[in-house]
Amino acid sequence: PSTPEVKKQRKAKKKSLARKLIQEQIQPGTPEPVEGREHVHVQTELYLEEISDRIIEVDGECQTDEFLDRPPTPLFIPAKTGKDVATQIEEGELFDFDIEVKPILEVLIGKTVEQALLEVMEEEELAQLWSHQRAFAELRNAEFAELQRLEEQDRRIREEKERRRLEHLEKLRKQKETADKVAARAFAQRYLADLIPSAFSNLYDNGFFYDPIERDIETEFLPWLMSEVEETLQKKVVGRMMLDSLIRMVVEKRLDEFSHPPPSDETEATAEEPTATDAAPRVSGEADAADQPVAEKEETDQPVAEE
Repeated sequence: PSTPEVKKQRKAKKKSLARKLIQEQIQPGTPEPVEGREHVHVQTELYLEEISDRIIEVDGECQTDEFLDRPPTPLFIPAKTGKDVATQIEEGELFDFDIEVKPILEVLIGKTVEQALLEVMEEEELAQLWSHQRAFAELRNAEFAELQRLEEQDRRIREEKERRRLEHLEKLRKQKETADKVAARAFAQRYLADLIPSAFSNLYDNGFFYDPIERDIETEFLPWLMSEVEETLQKKVVGRMMLDSLIRMVVEKRLDEFSHPPPSDETEATAEEPTATDAAPRVSGEADAADQPVAEKEETDQPVAEE
């Protein structure tokens, strides 16, 4: 509803906004932020307000009384401040606009025309400068292209000269290397003329050249022969040791028999028969024992004769 109070509030808001805009225009602005920083708007009013996109809404309930008759609200009239001052202007005291404006208009028009002429002259001068600049750039590009062509030609000449010099040096080096090789080959042929016979003679003296049959006999046959001879001799030694042990046993037994006293006549008569029977196998056993090493000896001597 368009009540007088609402109108007054709207006017007051407009006046406050206009006052704020004037203050912002009058107050000097802050300088631009340093690189890497930025300005942030901060509330500096006495009472801070929470800034949010949506107004906080809260539902509330209350019980009201019945409507009572009340007088209409009187209009708010602010108290008057300051003093009223009036000034009286008589006729002829203010200036005549039609007369006073002529010099101002002449000055403004003259300055405008002069500024326009200066701008036209500047544009013509800039056009001439651009034409001179384009001509100079074309001339410079042509000279630069010619300079690059001459530098490239000079570079190719220098590279060709260096290549020819290196080819000549390589040719001289190869000629020298070929001459050195020929001289070295001739010297080596003269030096090695009698080297091969002397080398073969030294190798033959040192045993590097040998008869394969003789080497086979020395490395294969003679070691086998020596091992067989050693084995045969070992068998002979074993046979002799066995024979010596048998002879010793027989001698010890005979010594024991002869060392006992002789028995009486009855005992001798009874003892003659078994002794006679026992002596025969004993003699035969002794003969067998005595003949055994001899047979072994004959057996051991046989491979020696064969060898």
